[in-house]
Amino acid sequence: MTCALTARRLDSAPHTPWEAELRLRFTAGAPRTQLRERRHRGPLRVQRTFHPEGAPCHVYLVHPPGGVAGGDRLTLHAELEPGAHALITTPAATKFYRALPGRRAVLEQRLRAHDATLEWLPQEAIYFDAADVATRTRIELQGGARFIGWELSCYGRPACGEPFARGRIRQTLEVWHDARPLWVDALRIDGGHPMQRAHWGLQGATALGTLAAWPCTPADLEALRHRLDESRPGEDAMPLSPQCALAATGRRSLTLVDGLLLARALGTGAADLRAALLPIWQWLRPRLLQCPAVEPRIWAT
Repeated sequence: MTCALTARRLDSAPHTPWEAELRLRFTAGAPRTQLRERRHRGPLRVQRTFHPEGAPCHVYLVHPPGGVAGGDRLTLHAELEPGAHALITTPAATKFYRALPGRRAVLEQRLRAHDATLEWLPQEAIYFDAADVATRTRIELQGGARFIGWELSCYGRPACGEPFARGRIRQTLEVWHDARPLWVDALRIDGGHPMQRAHWGLQGATALGTLAAWPCTPADLEALRHRLDESRPGEDAMPLSPQCALAATGRRSLTLVDGLLLARALGTGAADLRAALLPIWQWLRPRLLQCPAVEPRIWAT
C-alpha cells in the first residue's frame, strides 16, 4: 500500500495535500511506561508499542504515504506524564519532495515531558532539490525531566547527483525548561545560496545533525570530550555561536549552554551524522538516564 500511494502521489502534479495530526500521551505504569492515548487524523500514526528493555516505551512514527509533498501539513503532539519514559523514532528516513511554487510543506512537532524521560531520535530527513519546507520542533521540559534528542538533515541527494540547488528550507529547533528557553535555533537554507559552501555556513557539507541533552554539567562535557578523544578546535570545526567554547574533531563540535549539552556534526550523508552523534547518545544514555544504550530494533532493519 505504501508503494502504491507514493507512486500515485509522485505521478500526480499537483496533488491534493495531506493533512495529518497525531496526539500521543504516555503514562508511568508498573512495570513499564504505557501509551495511554493515541489519536490520529490523516496518514500519521503509531501501530504498536515495544518494550525491548523493560520499562521504557519505544514507539515508531509511521507516515504511510512514504514522503511529504508540497502543501502537506503534519502535526505531532506528544505528552509524557510524571515518571514515564518514551523513546520516539521513525522506521525510515522522512522524504520531503520537490514542491510547486507556493506549495510549502509544514511539519510541526511539540513534545512535552513533565518530570519524565524523553528520547527523540527520528531517522534522517531528506530534502529533495526544489523542496519548499518549514519545520518546527519544540521540546518542553518541566521539573526533573530528562531529555536526549537529535535531528538529522540531508540536503539534496548527492549520491544521485542531485544537489539542493533550488527550493527553501526553514528549520526551527527549540528546547525549553520550565517555560524558559534553553536553545532556540533557526536555520534558513535557500537552494544554491553561497552559505552552502561558505566557511560560516555548511562548508560544502550536504548533511547537518544536531543532538541536545538535558540536564548536563561541565563535568559531563569534559568527560565526553575525553571519551571522544577530542582536541582543540581546528579549521574544520563548526561553531555553534561566537560565544560557545568548542571541543571539536573534524566536523563535530560540542558545547554546554545553561545545562543543555549540544553537539553538531557536518557530513555528506546520514551515515556520517550517525557515526558522529550515535556514540554521544550511547555514552550519555547510561550516565544521564541510567539506562544501557539499547538501540531501537527498527534501526537494524
